[in-house]
Amino acid sequence: MTPVTTTDAPFRLPHQPAGTDIMAKYFRGFGDPTRLRILQLLAGGERSVGELVELTGEPQPKVSNHLACLRWCGFVERRREHRTIHYSVGDGRVLEMIELARSLLLDNAEHVAACSTIDRGPAR
Repeated sequence: MTPVTTTDAPFRLPHQPAGTDIMAKYFRGFGDPTRLRILQLLAGGERSVGELVELTGEPQPKVSNHLACLRWCGFVERRREHRTIHYSVGDGRVLEMIELARSLLLDNAEHVAACSTIDRGPAR
């Protein structure tokens, strides 16, 4: 995958971001239910934007925005076939991370569901 320059980025990081800042931003890529659903759907194989819209029940612009985020983070890749864009998982380790999280959640689901600190997001 070709790295994208920071001038093409949909967001900006500090000039010298701490490793934890980048890691937190990376995990926020997994932090949206729609993005997780898209990744789960792509685990079954390549899908077009139209298929993802139909399967998620979300509007096309919302799905496209989430796909752009997932692509930027390296979670998905895209392929154009005429006017249709097809997406697939960019790195199998992404799916391994989701499965690991699912496994860990089995033992901690009640605690995570009850945690109001996570719901508030990052402290400012």
